Amino acid sequence: MHSIIGGRSAMSEEKAMIKVAALCGSLRKASFNRGLLRAAIELSQEQITGLHVEFIDTSSLPMLNTDLEQNGRFPPEVEEFRQKILEADCCFFASPDYNYSVTPLLKNALDWGSRPPNVWAGKAAAVVTAGGGGGRAQYHLRQIGVFLDLHFINKPEFYLNAFQPPVKFNDDGDLIDSSARERLKDVLLSLQDLTLRLQGNKS
Repeated sequence: MHSIIGGRSAMSEEKAMIKVAALCGSLRKASFNRGLLRAAIELSQEQITGLHVEFIDTSSLPMLNTDLEQNGRFPPEVEEFRQKILEADCCFFASPDYNYSVTPLLKNALDWGSRPPNVWAGKAAAVVTAGGGGGRAQYHLRQIGVFLDLHFINKPEFYLNAFQPPVKFNDDGDLIDSSARERLKDVLLSLQDLTLRLQGNKS
């Protein structure tokens, strides 16, 4: 007989690990948004059971060009990227706002993943933003997600103005604001919950 801990059986605590593909919309070394992803990885390792967040580097992807597809195959960098997304259970995006939209880096990754067969389809997703804005980029990403069949969490929303006091990041771009880390944890927990529900593992 399995013991009951906090109303949940020990068996439920041993549920399969959820794999999260984390993508950043910025190439800057000390990017605040990349700092959010590092914080998400730390939180998944230290405070959240059953969640593994992996950063997926998209900087080596060529610009989308279907001439690069040969005999049903993609360039090696694209094949590797698509496989990582395919193997993930859900996606976590961190991106600044560029001209009221997502960044070219992120849009290029989304487009390569959407080439048939679409590797984004059916996955849960969440998006966070650090900088001076970000709302429009998030809504645009959600709009793109409708066509890609990505299912974004609705709440909580996460926008972090990195330029307002108190200081949110150190000089290396690491998230040091405790309140923001707690909010980021709530986003990850919501993403975990939606992923489980989409997989039919939680009522």
